[in-house]
Amino acid sequence: MDVAVELVDGYLRMTGYFTMTEFDIQRKTKSGEYVTVTDVDMVAVRFPGRTLAADVHDGDDAAQLLLDDDALQLEEGMIDVIIGEVKQGSALINSGLKSHEALHSVLSRLEWLYEQGVGPVITALQQHGVSYVEARGGGVLRTRLVAFGQAEESGLHTLSLHHIICKMSEFMKLYENVLKPAIFSELVPGFMRLMAKTGLEISRETD
Repeated sequence: MDVAVELVDGYLRMTGYFTMTEFDIQRKTKSGEYVTVTDVDMVAVRFPGRTLAADVHDGDDAAQLLLDDDALQLEEGMIDVIIGEVKQGSALINSGLKSHEALHSVLSRLEWLYEQGVGPVITALQQHGVSYVEARGGGVLRTRLVAFGQAEESGLHTLSLHHIICKMSEFMKLYENVLKPAIFSELVPGFMRLMAKTGLEISRETD
């Protein structure tokens, strides 16, 4: 797995998302052959509710163990679906990710969640990069295109790798005692955990 994809994957799973990474999108040509249209770096789904660093039910511990990040712009009662492009360079969305084949192939895996089907969602993503529709069983289902990479700031459609690294480092330091027995088998989160154990901190040079 690409190191940047692994970083983003670790961050999203830590903040409560279920993820799928690095899979190709195929389509049939007029000649009957199948070709790769594009590849999707990241698909992530987060259901409503708190994500905690340890299993607690009530009380002060729960409030103090939140793995929360305002940059994700989560709203109460909302399901959040991210279709992401991950780059080590500038955070940009490739045109192939907006193709009907790519979006339909991804969303068909999640189609059960969409009360009215995925057709209107695909159109909204192609036109605006975000869709708000009714989820099956009620509530709001937000689907959005997100570019992960180098960026001056993070927003609804952009998350900078610098922010992600700093946030994960913050979690590792804040919940040092809670995460002490945890095993991080993935290389990037494992390395960040090792940095926290050794007392190293991440900083960014400025001009």
